[in-house]
Amino acid sequence: MSEPMASSKPAASRPDSTRTGPGRVLIAVYAIFALSASARAAVQIATKFSHAPVAYLLSAFAAVIYILATVTLAIGSPAARRIAILSCSVEFVGVLAIGTWSIADPATFPDATVWSGYGSGYGFVPLVLPVLGLLWLRRWTRRPGTQLPAEPEADLTQPVDGAGPAPGVGQLGIEQQGEHDRGVEPVDPERGRVNRD
Repeated sequence: MSEPMASSKPAASRPDSTRTGPGRVLIAVYAIFALSASARAAVQIATKFSHAPVAYLLSAFAAVIYILATVTLAIGSPAARRIAILSCSVEFVGVLAIGTWSIADPATFPDATVWSGYGSGYGFVPLVLPVLGLLWLRRWTRRPGTQLPAEPEADLTQPVDGAGPAPGVGQLGIEQQGEHDRGVEPVDPERGRVNRD
């Protein structure tokens, strides 16, 4: 008898993972933004924090969101997908809020953040990226194979562990129970006499 051959497919290509197909490109783009935003924020905070503290702190916050989205998309488990949905949602709201703030009050942003001007300094990729991420995650949350199976309903009329039906559950038991409730003596169908038990 021959030994079963191990699957040559990597774990990343499992059908229940967000790391397949376009998901790999999405993760790669998030990883690039996570690295660039982290490096940029670290240099700015370390060298000239007093020049534009609000902008630099917001850049650091954006870096944290990008790192979280990258990691959770790469893991691809149901719990990680829920966290990824949250991080992409926060990212999208952040891009809209910071983008509007930076245009309405440019004096607060002497240096631009990743999300300033709706990500115009990065070709508006920060504005589009969370939308693509949420659409990709929505596809996975709607897939039938990625949801937990429903618990089967118990059949109380079937024997459990070799025992017979539970007392009062079978058809005869229910009828007898109803007769007891009405004060009528139940009749044993096998013996044709009143059952006083």
